[in-house]
Amino acid sequence: MRILVSLTAAATLFALALVAQDAPKAKGKGGPPKNLKVLPPENLVPTMQTFVAGLGLADKGGCNFCHVADRSSDEKEEKVMARMMISMVKEINGKFPDGKEHVNCYTCHRGDPMPKTAP
Repeated sequence: MRILVSLTAAATLFALALVAQDAPKAKGKGGPPKNLKVLPPENLVPTMQTFVAGLGLADKGGCNFCHVADRSSDEKEEKVMARMMISMVKEINGKFPDGKEHVNCYTCHRGDPMPKTAP
């Protein structure tokens, strides 16, 4: 069990490092992010980094799994689906009166781009 936790932590750190390498390039492309529909611009890069780690995308293209070179483009189906999933998670969490996050991407995805539908 300790080995699994260590490997998961190492993979997460690796994914965050990969995304962090791309972050300065993205910031230099003309100012604030464009075409944001469900996420606020504050903490956008750290939020995207959690998606890469939570969905196990480091070895599946990282940011390029959902994005093309023009990050504002909606060309890829994966980006459009991600927006729907983010909205769904916000809606579910919004129904809890305590204001806490009860579900997140990992709740269903468990480190895989496709949600786990069976126990």
